[in-house]
Amino acid sequence: MPDNAPSPNAAESAPSPFADLDAYLALPRVSGLAVAPDGTRVVTTISELDDKCTAFVTAIWELDPDGIRPARRLTRGPKGERAPVFTPGGDLLFLASRPSGDCTEHGDSPPAALWRLPAQGGEAVEECAPPGGVASVHCARAAGVTVVSAPMLTSATDLGDDKRLRALRKDNRVSAILHSGYPVRSWDHDLGPDQPHLLDAADGRDLTSQPGDGLRGAGVDLSDDGRFLVTSWKNPSAGAVLRDTLVRVEVDTGERIMVADDPGADLGNPAVSPDGSAVAFTRETISTPLQAPCTTLCCVRFGEAAREITAHWDRWPTSVTWSRDGKMLVLTADDNGRGPIFLVDPDSGAVTKLTDDDYTYTDVTPAPGGVLYAIRHNYAAPPHPVRIDPDGAVTVLPTVEAPPLPGTLTEVTAAAPDGVAVRSWLALPDGADESHPVPLLLWVHGGPLASWNGWHWRWNPWLMVAQGYAVLLPDPALSTGYGQHFVQRGWGAWGEAPYTDLMAATDAAIADPRIDDARTAAMGGSFGGYMANWIAGHTDRFDAIVTHASLWALDQFGATTDGAYWWAREMTPEMAERNSPHLFVENIATPMLVVHGDKDYRVPIGEALRLWYELLTRSRLPADDAGAAPHRFLYFPSENHWVLAPQHAKLWYQVVFAFLARQVLGRDVELPELLG
Repeated sequence: MPDNAPSPNAAESAPSPFADLDAYLALPRVSGLAVAPDGTRVVTTISELDDKCTAFVTAIWELDPDGIRPARRLTRGPKGERAPVFTPGGDLLFLASRPSGDCTEHGDSPPAALWRLPAQGGEAVEECAPPGGVASVHCARAAGVTVVSAPMLTSATDLGDDKRLRALRKDNRVSAILHSGYPVRSWDHDLGPDQPHLLDAADGRDLTSQPGDGLRGAGVDLSDDGRFLVTSWKNPSAGAVLRDTLVRVEVDTGERIMVADDPGADLGNPAVSPDGSAVAFTRETISTPLQAPCTTLCCVRFGEAAREITAHWDRWPTSVTWSRDGKMLVLTADDNGRGPIFLVDPDSGAVTKLTDDDYTYTDVTPAPGGVLYAIRHNYAAPPHPVRIDPDGAVTVLPTVEAPPLPGTLTEVTAAAPDGVAVRSWLALPDGADESHPVPLLLWVHGGPLASWNGWHWRWNPWLMVAQGYAVLLPDPALSTGYGQHFVQRGWGAWGEAPYTDLMAATDAAIADPRIDDARTAAMGGSFGGYMANWIAGHTDRFDAIVTHASLWALDQFGATTDGAYWWAREMTPEMAERNSPHLFVENIATPMLVVHGDKDYRVPIGEALRLWYELLTRSRLPADDAGAAPHRFLYFPSENHWVLAPQHAKLWYQVVFAFLARQVLGRDVELPELLG
């Protein structure tokens, strides 16, 4: 069972903050990592709630690489700092929005600029401030070259012209965007009228003139010597489809050279070798209605053909980098409810698991001497920075103490109808035993190509555990980390193996005598919301169902989501006809709480509007003559797919608590007065 590693000094008697939403939201949150090229300095970012409790502000903190001294805060900007990276000389670069010039005079919030904090100390100075802001920063390890990603308006000839055109649009209050391609939206924001470019941070020189939409969401890696970078590049094709290739860009000239182009796959996550002779990358096959995608690791030496390295390995790489000596590739991959670090020989493809614990690792950053730094987390411990030595030994680097948990975490394995093992995490409240069994909440993850294998600040089971529920976090068919066959079982058949896997996992959980099988609920968001809707139309075993940002009518969803071409590969009209929850609305006899944000472009608000109307008019629990029904609709006009603003996340949990208390526990809980 996972331990609560980062809080060895926490008082055992300390009250759990999970019983108080204000205390929970006030917990500091660690994310991100940067390591100096010589390995002597390590920094992370820590986010804390602002004074108004309506936003999180992120600051950069320096860590002790030896894991002895406490973390030391480096930045204190009122709007926070993010995306730290070190120069070869030890200066710290970061992104921050700090008022200056015209922004101060007009009271506007400035876009993010690149700032430099000198290694010898002193105040940070602004390094690069393009009119549209800086989105990301890439620094060469062995040369004074820094490249930033920054948006420029389509017709702008340079940064000066970009500034003029932005002012013109602003002064005339013009928000219109004329599109000639697809997509036009992404997650929670409109695309255009600007496009991402890569710029030399020193002089603002455009390295990628006229990129179109090629660099949207691009993965970029700059060579150690700063001579070139490799980036993923989106290419439009027939059917409003985008496909990712790999392109090399020479920093001195901006010359673009195709590195890898595979008509049958999307290529991404480029990682340039330390000697600049090769680039490793991931290859995700283009799926079909009958065949799920598959992700493998590839490598190409410049001037040669690409090689697939891990075709024999039944796991999907989620990140890739090189060891500092260039002898090994360092990967992460979902694996049986965890996310270990693996080492891969670039020549033979031999895979070795470096970490063998109950954690998921992210932000893996190599340092000299075979040392790695990373962020790790699991469902018993929030993200925290660690050092991994060449022998796999892990040292926690002090930052903030992990909060005491209100329960324990175990694993449950069930047998699906086809005999496949389905594993889950099960979080149980303290005090649950045979004489005091607790209600069960089935919580289905999104994705659907994902896994419940790490801490979520937004989707946190311990908040429900503190309310007295046992929370089941299963990985049904389509989940990652169990091999290609496990994904394939649910491909194009969302209502089949994923559903029966969830029911098998629920059966295994309620067999535990500490769980009350007469009091159960189901909940999920995104694809998890789809499954919640499907469950509602296919069983009445649950007392309540919460469906967040959910897919309801697949025929409607497919063409209105922000990346319809990707979903169309699986979601054919025939698949939608077999698997759309809206076709079973007449069977729904369970009270449902529908939750949706209007700025959700991945699952557009029309899904919730149609679901709500059809629940009230066609379910087995319709509205009565007075318009009343046991269902509820929690709507956030200004929120996105996740409902992230702290005050709204708090309301989200308060309404969920109250709804489940009424339907599952038979207890009325007062709703917050902020709802009006």
